[in-house]
Amino acid sequence: MTASDPMAEIRASFFVECEELLEALQDGLHALETGTDDGDAIHVIFRAVHSIKGGAGAFGLDHMVTFSHRYETVLDAVRDARLAVTTDLLGLFFRAADHLSDIVRAAREDEDFPVATSAALLSELDAHAADPQPADQPQEPDFAPVALSLDLLNDPETKNETALNRYQIYFTPEPELFETANDVPHIFAALAELGDLTVKCDTNRVPTLNQLAPEAVYLSWALSLDTIVDEAEVASIFEFVDGLCELQILPGPTTSVADEADTSAEPGKSNASSAPLSEPEASAPPRDTKNKTFVRVDIERVERLVNLVGELVINQAMLSQSMQSAGLSPHSDAMNGLEEFQRLTRDIQDSVMMIRAQPVKSLFQRMSRIVREASASVSKDVRLITDGETTEVDKTVIERLADPLTHMIRNAVDHGIEPAHARVENGKPAQGAIHLRASHRSGRVIIDVSDDGGGIDRARVFQTAKDKELVSADANLSDADIDNLLFLPGFSTASSVSDLSGRGVGMDVVRTAIHALGGRITISSEPGQGTLFSISLPLTLAVLDGMVVDVAGETLVLPLSVVSETLTLTKANVEALGPGRSVVRNRGAFLPLLDLGSVLGYRTISDSFVDRIALVLTLEDEVSIALVVDEIQDQRQVVIKGLDDSFYRAPGIAAATILGDGQIALILDPADIVAHANAGGAISSTYHVQEARA
Repeated sequence: MTASDPMAEIRASFFVECEELLEALQDGLHALETGTDDGDAIHVIFRAVHSIKGGAGAFGLDHMVTFSHRYETVLDAVRDARLAVTTDLLGLFFRAADHLSDIVRAAREDEDFPVATSAALLSELDAHAADPQPADQPQEPDFAPVALSLDLLNDPETKNETALNRYQIYFTPEPELFETANDVPHIFAALAELGDLTVKCDTNRVPTLNQLAPEAVYLSWALSLDTIVDEAEVASIFEFVDGLCELQILPGPTTSVADEADTSAEPGKSNASSAPLSEPEASAPPRDTKNKTFVRVDIERVERLVNLVGELVINQAMLSQSMQSAGLSPHSDAMNGLEEFQRLTRDIQDSVMMIRAQPVKSLFQRMSRIVREASASVSKDVRLITDGETTEVDKTVIERLADPLTHMIRNAVDHGIEPAHARVENGKPAQGAIHLRASHRSGRVIIDVSDDGGGIDRARVFQTAKDKELVSADANLSDADIDNLLFLPGFSTASSVSDLSGRGVGMDVVRTAIHALGGRITISSEPGQGTLFSISLPLTLAVLDGMVVDVAGETLVLPLSVVSETLTLTKANVEALGPGRSVVRNRGAFLPLLDLGSVLGYRTISDSFVDRIALVLTLEDEVSIALVVDEIQDQRQVVIKGLDDSFYRAPGIAAATILGDGQIALILDPADIVAHANAGGAISSTYHVQEARA
């Protein structure tokens, strides 16, 4: 797409809107499935499919139009209560929504979509459309129904008791409203269905012909609506054009139908017209009516902004270091100005990060489809339960997390969840459950994938590892060690290749992808109860608050979010447990002491920690240790620079950064350091030392 191709920009805008509509479609179907429908879900679903069809028609996407049209025909039958929503029909709606999503994706990528793949779904939809009878026929009543007239507006016996609400609506469309295939007459027609509508068009802003810009919008409308519905329902008519127009809905005095009959020549009939406004008060509708406006921006522009902010942070650090080296007084004007500069830099960085942050809802919705397809593939009944869908994560993380999560969900369905008969025999519900949760914890994003299946068959995993010579035959591994064998390259316990697994492309790919994001993944399993995979990711991939320390002549950066306090080690608070093993007394408990220099291989293990500095680290799982360093430089924001894949990934190293003096420093992953040190026997496997031992 180029700037000189306006149609390409409009087309791209349409597909962005399609993503939002497909998300609304999935939300509506989920509400119907879980019984949380407030009565509006079917209308939301219908409007989403209808809007996609309308936009697709504008771009000549014929297959999308055909599929959407036949999909909405069945939805319309449900909307009009001519067809009951059953479990089978809801399943069909989900599959149709997934298929529609595929059609949209193919159109967006300019790929040829095999039209024949829609035939089976269209046949199922047509079958319901042709015979829109409720699936469960109600028992014949033993009385004759009596038709009731609900035309309250025109019922002479009820109109005197019916209160009418009057709304003044001021509506000014933006050019984007028309670019997204919305049409003003259709909006007014929908309003007219709610009651008596009077439409007046303001043409005062229309310029002369030689000044007319073809893409500009000069018209606005003032509408008067007398209706029995409430303001929320009136506002719902404009739901499709939210953010694409200026809109104000002002409630007027409530009147009765009788009163209205005295002042309206033709009650019950729309008086829509295009007559210019004559009333002065209607010719200038208020324009500051929107609480929020949204701007769709090309992600490349945001990425450029993020990179520039990163450069700004580095330059700010360089300036700060230069001024400190010059020996300026902390109370000088220059230093005060630097402090203000730092504050503004942080505000800009936070604001830019908020632009990139997106809720994980769209990612979780994709996983719902994976569960449906995977469970159907292996003939299992599995439901996905999500939590924390509003948790915001960097957009890049969401995009790169899709493949690992897909693999884990498929694994959970194929290997984790037992067949229905086995679950029932073990006293479990026949339907399996997979939980997908997202949350913020200790400055990181935690995503948990758990199932209520049979847990890891450790004997089988261990035997498979020995058969593949991944471990020695006489290896003595703990349960945690056996669980971690799942992350070895090429490891698979599947006895045969299926659509979901068995090709040896396993959890090692997942772990590699998580590590590439600067995160880590842990696994825990309980026999008969299920398995939990927990992913910990950095909140942002651009800038972090770090503590800069020196160890064995090297400058390193620790995430400040995990540093809870600093300690000066003395003879009184340090106790040696053995060669290279010491603990420090802190707040009534003992914490293991870990020499960062020896763990990273910079020096040999020291037996004495007295008079040295320790940082107390509190990790996500509430594990606390004391990390010994040589010197603390300061705290500062650092720009994260990812390490190229060609570099060997050293344990405990998450990324790198450039300091103010141009020096490159490594950014550490504290949890990985602890795990690595624990594996090497540098510290006790039990980090928590009970207070009773103090």
